[in-house]
Amino acid sequence: MRDGLAAAIARQSAPLRIMVFLGLLLIIWLPFAAPIQWLAWQLESSQIPLVALGILYIEFLILLRTWRKHLYHETKPLHCCGFQVSRRFLRGILQGFAIGCLGVAALFSIELLLGWATLLPPTRNLIGLALEGLVTAIAVSFCEELFFRGWLVTELEQDYSGFWALVVSSGVFAIAHYLRPLAVILATWPQMLGLYLLGITLVWAKRATQTSAPKRAQPNLPRTPKHWHKGGSLGAPMGLHAGLVWSYYLVNVGNLIDYSPTVHPWIIGIDRNPLAGMLGIALLGIIAVYFRTAYGPKKKTGMT
Repeated sequence: MRDGLAAAIARQSAPLRIMVFLGLLLIIWLPFAAPIQWLAWQLESSQIPLVALGILYIEFLILLRTWRKHLYHETKPLHCCGFQVSRRFLRGILQGFAIGCLGVAALFSIELLLGWATLLPPTRNLIGLALEGLVTAIAVSFCEELFFRGWLVTELEQDYSGFWALVVSSGVFAIAHYLRPLAVILATWPQMLGLYLLGITLVWAKRATQTSAPKRAQPNLPRTPKHWHKGGSLGAPMGLHAGLVWSYYLVNVGNLIDYSPTVHPWIIGIDRNPLAGMLGIALLGIIAVYFRTAYGPKKKTGMT
């Protein structure tokens, strides 16, 4: 990326910069994705498209490093997005993972105690299921957190207040989960509120470890790291996301819970999805408040 072009892009507004980034990512990816998708259709395989997604994410990591190095002159681009392997990062992963698992355990414990569900004997080897779920949880949390809470939030915070970065990034996160066929969207739309709240929770989990308030770049100054705040570590959101995915994977894929037909789906979750039910949203709200208040700065820092 030439310095003149990079400087011109860096001077643009956040929405335009984001569209340019995504456009570049798509242009680079399509030559790989098209033949892979064609091969998947020919072989009628649902696994082959995963290769295309893997290539897409590798390209995202390469483009992210190039983007931030040339636009913002960062020597450690991933560090500025919150991904830095350290004691704080690893501690955040463990704490977030524990909170996510406890949240899901509390959800199903309440349903069992109230008689809304019954516990079933496992139909699969739990160790194998746990390892399978852990790999899935790690992959999902790493990819989504580095993209949404890492790149997207940091890009938005450079132009906007912490509040608007929170609102917009969480909305994009929720909408991104609806890039599906219309029939699937209509069947799963009730989980939109839960996804939006999850996005907010994960941003607050990241900001819980920040060392200063979000600071907008001055409009007449070049966007360089000296105008940035230290926006927190991705350890906690990655851990929380992984904990939620892993523990729900065990229950759902392992068929460990059978719901009572007398309980309204709006309470336990439409189509058994906790993000589409009042109880699941309530418990997620408790986790959100925990991250918003327990580890937040004691003084007002614009962390909203």
